[in-house]
Amino acid sequence: MNWATFYLICFVVGFAFSFLSFVGGGLRWHLHLPHIHAHASHAPIGSSAHHHGPVDMSPFNFVTVTAFLAWFGGAGYLLTRYSSVVVALGLGLATVSGLLGATIVFLFLTRVLMSHDEVLDPADYDMVGVLGRVSVPIREGGTGEVIYSQAGTRRACGARSESGLAISKDMEVVVTRYEKGLAYVRLWSEISGESHE
Repeated sequence: MNWATFYLICFVVGFAFSFLSFVGGGLRWHLHLPHIHAHASHAPIGSSAHHHGPVDMSPFNFVTVTAFLAWFGGAGYLLTRYSSVVVALGLGLATVSGLLGATIVFLFLTRVLMSHDEVLDPADYDMVGVLGRVSVPIREGGTGEVIYSQAGTRRACGARSESGLAISKDMEVVVTRYEKGLAYVRLWSEISGESHE
């Protein structure tokens, strides 16, 4: 086996596995390689500390290894096939090319696809206490619909009156409990003391 064949095999294997991991990610396949953690900073469960640095992901993972193989093999094949570079220099340039490709893929994964800039907090999605407006009237003992804003998004959900009484359209309500996809609501005026009876 000569160097051109070796590089071509590396390129084909790297490209094929990169393609499979891309397609497999869309199909929810899970391919795992053992990895070494590059960062060891973990916040304890329940702590309010947030990790704002690079994602805790090993640079030696399936995606970066296959990217390295593809770039290494492609650059090495082109250098040995279409130039008169010495074998050692070609191997060095192919290695640098492979490391560059793996680094680009790793940075894209950690800085774009797996960014920790926005940490999801379950408390941000708790329905109890949410203020909303009735968009479809809630009839007595029946179900209507409430529109509300949560986590910067306008949302709607089915709603029932906590007391079982009818609530007309455009009334402001507060969710007192949330069960099985239904919000149980009370009038905001009752809770805030603004009710004039």
